[in-house]
Amino acid sequence: MFHRNRQGVSRAMFEVAMAVTCGMAVNAVAQNAGKPAVAIAPMPTAIQTAKRVFLGYAGVDGMSISAFRKSGDINQPYNWFYMAMKNWGRYELVGSPADADLVFEISFAAPLVGADKISTFAPYLRLEILDAKTHFLLWTIVEPVDGAYRKATWENNFNTGVTNLVSDLKNITGETHIASK
Repeated sequence: MFHRNRQGVSRAMFEVAMAVTCGMAVNAVAQNAGKPAVAIAPMPTAIQTAKRVFLGYAGVDGMSISAFRKSGDINQPYNWFYMAMKNWGRYELVGSPADADLVFEISFAAPLVGADKISTFAPYLRLEILDAKTHFLLWTIVEPVDGAYRKATWENNFNTGVTNLVSDLKNITGETHIASK
């Protein structure tokens, strides 16, 4: 009647635990029914009203610099993000922070993450948005980039990361756009 799995937990005990968990979930939903939704905090207005942007490049981290050197484009994060911003056309890209409303600072990192014996890289693009006049950090967007062994796969994954980063930026500027994640 009671079948045990490899961990020694009986099937009946598992079914009871699942029933209790489901009951708790239904109860939580019922308790929240009729409560007002949490208000969405306003975005910094400078992000939505800015016209001119300076793109800065904070570089790549020490873990990924050799990979970009081997690919032949140490500035790939900046170059690809610049082209994506130019294609979007939302902001006028200027050559000096003094001429800009906002500064967008792009960087790339691939930290080693994991626990005990299993570690892996977790590459990501990071965009920091700063007010050009006050130098105050207004917003940060982080977008993961899937790793790859083949160059063509890497370029596709990197392009997806840049595309998703710009999609996230479109969302915070008030443009309705569904990211293709």
